[in-house]
Amino acid sequence: MDPEEEAILREKLVELKHEHKDLDDIIDRLAAAQPVDFLQLTRMKKRKLTLKDIIQRIESDLLPDIIA
Repeated sequence: MDPEEEAILREKLVELKHEHKDLDDIIDRLAAAQPVDFLQLTRMKKRKLTLKDIIQRIESDLLPDIIA
């Protein structure tokens, strides 16, 4: 991977982590609000899990390959 691609991935990773954190805050507020909108809460949680998977994939791509 060339340095430009790596820089793009790192920038994307920061954005995704920020969105993940924002969703966490939103989910907490939605869960505390009355009445609870379970459909919206479920959608937010699903999006958060999707983001987590994408973040892990990018982090894995950024790790250097180790030759055993």
